[in-house]
Amino acid sequence: MLSKSDVTEMIYEKKRQAGLSWASIAEGIGMSEVFVTSACLGMNALPRVKADLLVRNLGLPQECAVVLAEFPTKVWGRDIPTDPCIYRLYEIVGVYGETLKELIQEKCGNGIMSAIDFDMVVEKVANPKGDRIEIRMSGKYLGYNSW
Repeated sequence: MLSKSDVTEMIYEKKRQAGLSWASIAEGIGMSEVFVTSACLGMNALPRVKADLLVRNLGLPQECAVVLAEFPTKVWGRDIPTDPCIYRLYEIVGVYGETLKELIQEKCGNGIMSAIDFDMVVEKVANPKGDRIEIRMSGKYLGYNSW
């Protein structure tokens, strides 16, 4: 049986070989770039029909679709904050952090988003289903130097 990490490695290999972007992979199955990337990294589950389509598009073994549709174990080895608001933000970074890193580096190169030259806006947004919180972050891109 393949593990989520086995499938992730197979996806990375197909992505490299074909010169694909996460956006093109996501577009090919009609889903969000962030969510598909996260699922491919093992932190979310794709609906089975979307997993089947992704596997077909990338030419992966059918067993990979089963793994991509399985519920993930979202664990990362860190001390967990106990304040509920901070914990939820910690959870977001834990689940989507690698996805964000992948997308930042794919779009900009080998580097990071600055937390020094950085802006963030938090807004309450009215919604008929219940108010929502919108967090917008903007940080200067800092490429790593080669020396």
